[in-house]
Amino acid sequence: MRALVQRVIRAEVTSRSSSDADWEVAGSIGPGLCVLVGATHTDTEAIADRLADKLWGLRIFDDEAGVMNRSVADVGGSLLVVSQFTLYGDTAKGRRPSWIAAARPEQAEPLVDRVVERLRSLGATVGTGRFRTDMRVDLVNDGPVTLLLDVD
Repeated sequence: MRALVQRVIRAEVTSRSSSDADWEVAGSIGPGLCVLVGATHTDTEAIADRLADKLWGLRIFDDEAGVMNRSVADVGGSLLVVSQFTLYGDTAKGRRPSWIAAARPEQAEPLVDRVVERLRSLGATVGTGRFRTDMRVDLVNDGPVTLLLDVD
């Protein structure tokens, strides 16, 4: 699995189905992590659990000395988890990305749900987007701090 992690002051995702004109808030958090998550064909529940554990313990928040030495668990932050198949876009050839490496929604949705469930079991407050809808993510990146995680 792959995750684009941003330390945020706040983040919100709104969504709508393709037939609906109105956008509604699907998930919203204050300080914490906005996490865009993509899955590929070889990902498993064990990999989803490892990603959740990594996110919960990732030390990218400042301690008293201003050093990134604290995790979202340490600071009492929240996480906003949004599915993002385009993280597996391949742009090596041509100008149009290939999505072959991205898992189909039927495979990816349970894996992203597993990440969310695992985070909640660890004690996290987690907001989410909605699968198979149009989504808009609004956030204020803190730092800015942005990391790309690959977990397998």
